[in-house]
Amino acid sequence: MLLDPTQVPCQTHSNYPSPFLPTVAGRTKQKLGDAAGIKNFGVNLVCLAPGSCSALRHWHTRQDEFIYVLAGELVLTTNAGSQTLTAGMAAGFPAGEQDGHHLCNQSQADTTYLEIGDRTPNDQVDYPDDDLVAHWVQERWQFTHKDGTFYHAPQA
Repeated sequence: MLLDPTQVPCQTHSNYPSPFLPTVAGRTKQKLGDAAGIKNFGVNLVCLAPGSCSALRHWHTRQDEFIYVLAGELVLTTNAGSQTLTAGMAAGFPAGEQDGHHLCNQSQADTTYLEIGDRTPNDQVDYPDDDLVAHWVQERWQFTHKDGTFYHAPQA
């Protein structure tokens, strides 16, 4: 299916509980894969404003992730530390590897990248730096503290 990305709506909201929303303020996503009718994996065109991050540092138990930087400069932080990624660079994050990662825009200009991930069911996401766990339940993320108690839903 032919797709014009300029016609795909930009989403600025996050499913994170409210205490974690400031980390991703300034992040916009266009769900290109959904717009193209793709069912087995997701493809998002993501723009990070200066000072914004892709997510909290995290890793998935069952889903693979891949990113490809299209424009600008990002700082990738993993268990090994931080490194700068520029246009044309890519990184992959295999499911089950307990290597928390996220991308932050520490530059003075917007940064754009493709984010690709599979949709394996029964995934869980661990956030090693935060008291947060996400569980994929009934086609949506449910967030709990690490002790299993639920967070309240984010404010829309």
